Amino acid sequence: MEFVRAIKVNGSAGPDAMAWADAPDPVPGHGEVLIEVAAAGVNRADLMQRQGLYPPPPGASEVIGLEVSGVIAGLGDGVHDWQVGDRVCALLSGGGYAEKVVAPATQLLPVPEGLDLGAAAGLPEVAATVWSNLVMTAGLRSGQLLLIHGGGSGIGTHAIQVARSLGARVAVTAGSAEKLARCAELGASVLINYREDDFVAAVRAEGGADVILDNMGAAYLSRNVDALANFGHLTIIGMQGGVNGELNVAALLRKWGTVHATNVRNRPATGHGSKAEIIAEVRRNLWPLVADGTIAPIIHAEVPIADASEAHRLLESSEAFGKVVLRVQDL
Repeated sequence: MEFVRAIKVNGSAGPDAMAWADAPDPVPGHGEVLIEVAAAGVNRADLMQRQGLYPPPPGASEVIGLEVSGVIAGLGDGVHDWQVGDRVCALLSGGGYAEKVVAPATQLLPVPEGLDLGAAAGLPEVAATVWSNLVMTAGLRSGQLLLIHGGGSGIGTHAIQVARSLGARVAVTAGSAEKLARCAELGASVLINYREDDFVAAVRAEGGADVILDNMGAAYLSRNVDALANFGHLTIIGMQGGVNGELNVAALLRKWGTVHATNVRNRPATGHGSKAEIIAEVRRNLWPLVADGTIAPIIHAEVPIADASEAHRLLESSEAFGKVVLRVQDL
């Protein structure tokens, strides 16, 4: 059996549990491609998996990592739209922290000319999450107000740019004046320091949020409903504030509001609501804006893959503005 190098988690749930070690060489199956990995994006889901709180879906690699960039090194049967040597980034169910990974061809995006592969590694997960939630589900449109919790995160920095490209107004929460100032540079106009200000009052002063993109979950549930405008849509994409919350159904009814909770990783590979469907929509509607520079990946730091523990510590510290990526190899 041939081997590649990959991050493995050994024993404890702390960052130091990760080690750069040998792993079986992946082989592409039907409809898959083999990618020589240049870089891998780091996501909070990775931290949860390391801690044993977010196991991979059945059949997915046990290796951490939900997105990569690199060069196609091999094609499985039935792949006709891609060629060996193509520069790509990919949405994964796992396996990204490695020298090589296999991915369904339907979950690939071409890396635009001039975009560094390291920066490209920070795009697939945020692009799929933001576009599927804000556009495909919530129907965000010009003139509406979007509230983003965690505006300085990888998701947040991408969502600000997407919303502004659609003509929407953007409100953000963040924990420092510095992060809020940088969110304003990206296009946010309502800036809320969650350590000092009441986001409900701030958003109500703007007429309420038509769409809320929430990474907190239970802790913000009732307050998010209070912050909604009539016919508003709350979409929950994270659980940083816990999993059990109380929903005031009467308050939601009075606003004719909706609550939607979703992730990307556990979606089916194909069919309605699938990863393939999302990536196709991203490539059709969002990718031209990435290619022309209207929407750019915001990268806080690139960390060598052998120092993955430091990348996890950085993300856990909440100091990062935008994405953290792991540089695997120069391609």
